Amino acid sequence: MRFKDKVALITAVGSGIGRATADIMAKEGAVIIGVDNDERRLAMAMEAMNMSGGRAIGRPTNALDEAEVDQVVAWAAKQYGTVDILVNAVGGSTIIDKPGATVDELTFDDWQKLIQFNLNGTFLFCHAVTPLMKRRKHGKIVNLASIAGRGLSVSSSSAYSAAKGGIIAFTRKLAFELGPFGINVNAIAPSRTLTERIRPRWNQQSPEDQAAEIERTPLRRIAEAADQAKVICFLASADADFVTGLTIDVTGGL
Repeated sequence: MRFKDKVALITAVGSGIGRATADIMAKEGAVIIGVDNDERRLAMAMEAMNMSGGRAIGRPTNALDEAEVDQVVAWAAKQYGTVDILVNAVGGSTIIDKPGATVDELTFDDWQKLIQFNLNGTFLFCHAVTPLMKRRKHGKIVNLASIAGRGLSVSSSSAYSAAKGGIIAFTRKLAFELGPFGINVNAIAPSRTLTERIRPRWNQQSPEDQAAEIERTPLRRIAEAADQAKVICFLASADADFVTGLTIDVTGGL
C-alpha cells in the first residue's frame, strides 16, 4: 500500500475532491486527519472511512483562521509526531453569486472573497506544516489550482483565475524553498469537476451546452472527483519522489 502509516492532513475533506482523495489514501493505509468547517459533513466522512477499515479522525477547523489552523497542526504533531502529507483542497468559485462574472460585474467584495478563500487556507496550512516536515526532511504537499489559473476557463471570473494562478506560482516558489529539505510541493489544475457543489450547476445547463462542453473535451466526458483524487495521490506518493514544482492539468485533454 502506497500510504501505509503515513499521516495525511486533508482539508475540505467532507466532500468533493478532498473526500475522494481521503477515501483513496485511507484504503491504502494512511492515517487521515480530516479538516472541514462543516461538522456534520466531516463526521459522516470520517465515519464512512472508519467503517470501511480506514483510520480517520476529523478536526472541525476553519481553514481561513490562523489560530485554528495552527491548533490542528499542533494537535497532529503532538498526536503523531509529524504530518507526512498535506493536501490543500479548500477553494472554489461558487462562493459569490455569479461565479462567471466579468471584471466589470465583479464587486471588490467578490474579488476579496475569492482571493482569500482560494489562497489564504493554502498559505496557512503550508506555513504551519512546513516546520514539521523540515525537521523530518521529508514531506509531500499537494495544492489545488484550476485550469482557470492558466487563464483558459471561459466560465470563471478574473478573480478566481487570479487566485488559482496564485496557487500555481505559490506552489512553484515553495518547491524551490523546500526542495533542499526533501519536501515535494506540487499542484493539480482541474477542469470542471462534478463534485457535490458543482453538479447542480451542471444539471441546470441545457443539454446542448452540456454536449458542447463534452465535445470540446478530447476524452469526451466531464471529470468526477475521483479523477482529480487519483492524480493527487500519485503526487503524494513515493511514485512522485522526483517530481516537484509541477502543476498537472487534469482536464481530459481540454
